[in-house]
Amino acid sequence: MNSNPIKKSLAALASIILIAFCASGQSVLQLTFKDIGPQDIMTGAQRTTLYYPWLQDKKIAVVANQTSMIGNVHLVDSLVNARFDVVKVFCPEHGFRGDAEAGEKVLSYTDTKTGLPVVSLYGSKKKPSADDLKGIDVVVFDIQDVGVRFYTYISTMSYVMEACAENNIQFIVLDRPNPNGHYVDGPVLEKEFSSFIGLHCVPLVHGMTVAEYACMVNGEGWLKGGIKCDLKYVPVYNYNHTLFYQLPIKPSPNLPNMEAVYLYPTLGLFEGTFISVGRGTDKPFQVIGHPDLPKTDFSFTPKSIPGMALHPPFEGKECNGYDLGNFADEYIKNTGKIYLYWIKELYRSLGSNADFFNSGFDRVAGNSKLKYQIIMDVSEDDIRASWQQGISDFKKIRKKYLLYTDFE
Repeated sequence: MNSNPIKKSLAALASIILIAFCASGQSVLQLTFKDIGPQDIMTGAQRTTLYYPWLQDKKIAVVANQTSMIGNVHLVDSLVNARFDVVKVFCPEHGFRGDAEAGEKVLSYTDTKTGLPVVSLYGSKKKPSADDLKGIDVVVFDIQDVGVRFYTYISTMSYVMEACAENNIQFIVLDRPNPNGHYVDGPVLEKEFSSFIGLHCVPLVHGMTVAEYACMVNGEGWLKGGIKCDLKYVPVYNYNHTLFYQLPIKPSPNLPNMEAVYLYPTLGLFEGTFISVGRGTDKPFQVIGHPDLPKTDFSFTPKSIPGMALHPPFEGKECNGYDLGNFADEYIKNTGKIYLYWIKELYRSLGSNADFFNSGFDRVAGNSKLKYQIIMDVSEDDIRASWQQGISDFKKIRKKYLLYTDFE
């Protein structure tokens, strides 16, 4: 590590990418993909003329957080202002206003702005009870996801769908673009590793919007007992899977920008290790480091940040490491792959410490094989080859539920 092999790898990959672009005469973005912003599409929530008729004379519950916006107005406020009978709000991890850190227990409370009861679906309760849904006719789900299996919003959605199916309540998804919807990659979760950070046997990056994912969960009989939900959805206008959607609002406290969103599928694996991913800094999920790493030309010292990271790993300790922000745009975004070099290289440096992997790594990875492959120094190409049959099988399922033009 003293010779900074990660920096050498970045430079080498940049050269390879540049050569490939020059040989083709144009960049990958020019060939297939392009960036879009909120001004280029209409989210499901914005398309009020399509779903307002479904809500007439109904008692409504909304599953929402800080991303549930129609322009500058929150969906809940919009529905209340339009005189719909909203009676309850359910909130996921990070809370209704999105200010709770990852893993923090979110308590139920009354929202001061609307006076509505807010029921937390993160902590001791992850699924609405029959009492929670008593008297409700329809549940509306509108949350911005980032397309990664261990990002818990799709687990919350699945549990709410299950509760709606059990209580004969209609479930409506207001769809939003997936900022990582331009590829599918990573190991497919094996059933015995199912948990709230991965309920279903899908790849680490599934390449689906929340409405597509809901259709798949419903259509494949993945709700408890194979029960079916009365599902409706409003698609995004002018979106497809070749587009890089620039999020207007951070989806959670520790994904503050697009660099973090693009790096999250790769750096999220480090959550199953003792490596810091920058929680407690101004660059969460954009840096990696550890106090025991040999000295590099970059370091950071985590600290408590209210609403982002209270007492993060290595609080107050200098971590030697790497700033990977530029790599998000230069490589991760455009190749559409999880990048394993960093976890393999840091294990080589620190793997003699038996605590490198924590007890949660296999749940994050979705299997026990990836940890073994890293320990045994299996090549990245061979690790990736071990995923391909699972990815291929999943893509056949995924294709049945796509609502938008695909990337392949």
